[in-house]
Amino acid sequence: MVDAKFKFLTVDRAGQDGNVYIITLNKPPENRLNVEACQEIIRALRAVESAVGQDQEGAVILTSFSPKFFTTGLDLNEREVNKFSSSDGFYPLLHTLLDYPLPTICCITGHVFGGASLLTLACDYRLMNSQRGFFQMPPVNAGLHHDGMGSLLRLKLAPRVTRHVLLEAHKFTGKEALADGIVDWIEPPEKLMGKALEVAEQWKGKAKMGVYALLRNELWGAATEHYARNSYVHRKETAREPKVKL
Repeated sequence: MVDAKFKFLTVDRAGQDGNVYIITLNKPPENRLNVEACQEIIRALRAVESAVGQDQEGAVILTSFSPKFFTTGLDLNEREVNKFSSSDGFYPLLHTLLDYPLPTICCITGHVFGGASLLTLACDYRLMNSQRGFFQMPPVNAGLHHDGMGSLLRLKLAPRVTRHVLLEAHKFTGKEALADGIVDWIEPPEKLMGKALEVAEQWKGKAKMGVYALLRNELWGAATEHYARNSYVHRKETAREPKVKL
C-alpha cells in the first residue's frame, strides 16, 4: 500500500493480486513537467517499489487524468529561473524509469509532445488512444537539444522512424505511431485502461527473479548512462536553451 500524499498525481492499486499500481498524472491543464512534478513521479515510483517489495511480482501503469493530454512535455518557462531544471527533474525521472525493477506500461490518453515523447519511450510498453491525440517531438522546430536526446529513439525505433521523429518533427496519429512501432497497441479511450491492466497482469511476474532492470539495461543501457550522466549536474548546462517556446 502506498500511503504517501502527492500534489500532482494519484497512486491506486489494481490487478488480480493488488500488485499493479496506477500512477495518474494530475497537473492541469496539460501535465507540464517541472522539477517538482518530475521529482514527485520519482517519489511515487519509489513508494510503489517499496510497497511491492524486493524480487516480487508487480507492475506500474503511468497515465493521465485528462482524455485530451497525456503530457505536453517540459515546462520551458521554468528554465528562465532555473537553468538546471532538466538536470534536477526530467533526466533523473528518465533514469529512474530505465533503471526500474518492475515492468512499466505507459497508457497514453491524449497528446504527447516534446520531452513527454521520451518519457513514454522510457517505459517498457506503450498503448495510445486510437481516436484522439498526437505524438510529436519537435526540438528541431524549437532549437532544443541535450546530450543523449536521440539515444532512446535510436535504441527503440527503426532508423527511418527515428529520423521522422527527431529531424522532421512529424506529428504521429495513434495509427501512425502503431504502424511505425512507437506504440505497441492502440485502443479506443474506453478500452485503454483495460488493455493496460491486461498487459500489466501478463508481465508483472517477470519482476520476481530480480533481474528485470539488469536485463532491460542490456537493451537500453546506452540511454540509461546518458541520463545518469546528465542528472543533478550543476557544473555546466546540460541542455541548450530553446529559441522558440512551443
